[in-house]
Amino acid sequence: MKSKHFLLACSVVMLSCTSAHQPSVSGMAGQDERVSSLLLKDFRPRSLHKTMETRIERAAFPVIDMHSHAYPKTIEDIDEWVETMDKLGIDKTVLLTGQTGKAFDSLMTVYANYNDRFILFCGFDYTGYDRPGFGPAAVKELERCVAMGAKGVGELGDKGWGEMYSKPQRGLGMHPDDARMKPLFDKCAELNLPVSIHVADPIWMYQPMDSLNDGLMNAFKWRLDDKADILDHAGMMEVLAKVVADNPHVTFIACHNANLSHDLASLALLLDQFPNLYVDNAAQYGETSVTPRTAAKFYKKYADRIVYGTDMGMDEEMYRTTMRILETEDEHFYDHRISAYHWSMNGFGLDNDVLEKIYRLNAIKLLGLGQ
Repeated sequence: MKSKHFLLACSVVMLSCTSAHQPSVSGMAGQDERVSSLLLKDFRPRSLHKTMETRIERAAFPVIDMHSHAYPKTIEDIDEWVETMDKLGIDKTVLLTGQTGKAFDSLMTVYANYNDRFILFCGFDYTGYDRPGFGPAAVKELERCVAMGAKGVGELGDKGWGEMYSKPQRGLGMHPDDARMKPLFDKCAELNLPVSIHVADPIWMYQPMDSLNDGLMNAFKWRLDDKADILDHAGMMEVLAKVVADNPHVTFIACHNANLSHDLASLALLLDQFPNLYVDNAAQYGETSVTPRTAAKFYKKYADRIVYGTDMGMDEEMYRTTMRILETEDEHFYDHRISAYHWSMNGFGLDNDVLEKIYRLNAIKLLGLGQ
């Protein structure tokens, strides 16, 4: 049994060491004040775990990015984008313009110097959708856009209130399964045009904005729970299933994992049921890399039905992070530039045969490109 003098000496040493390494009472009070006023949107943790850190210099296979947009404002910006693509091994990028008319024609002209690197999708012209006789003119405009060089349609969109965004006219109040859409989808089937369709948003946006919502940091900015007259997440999944079922000869690419990244089992059921349905993984890396084992199993099983996408700009490090998640087994890292969630990211460690299909081969099939 140790003596009282020994215990007292130990206590003095511990107190001295603690005092030397701890801030003063006033400093601690200042820290407490800063923490108590910290906002969720400003929470940007750094990982202290000593784990593998792999820097991807170039994708494992030449990449076709199936979900991007016309971000550049100048020809010089396009030149810089192509330089980044060359550096990372991105062969082609699909621009989901959603445009029709002169605006689409203008984009075709702007990207003409790189028509071997950029593939443009057009939108639907919804002009007059709320009046009798809608349809023939929209079909004619679609045919004209295809003659100008459109290789697909998208990004169509509906988060629940039927906005069906295309430019310059949105189809407000019209969900994708609306009967007025049928002639347009029939023409897509005839012309063998893939349709990229954004249905719903991640589930957290539809949930109450409270302490139980583990996606609150990102969900609050894009919240849909407070929107009146809106279909909820489950309702939008029913719409997706219906439009894909009603148009079996149209190839649909559901953007963002059909916003079912939280429930890949349900997404698997949709893919099993509808052979004309594919998904892109754009802007869903934060949502899936938090469950890497589940995600990796999904990617392996449905490797023939998933295409690579970004939807997050043109930044070189953004591309590297997406590739790091797909290609490596790195654990518990953050990239707050591409994800506003508080969750850490983890790699899937996908095999080369899976990577090649997701990066390239599936896109070649969907776009009708030669090898």
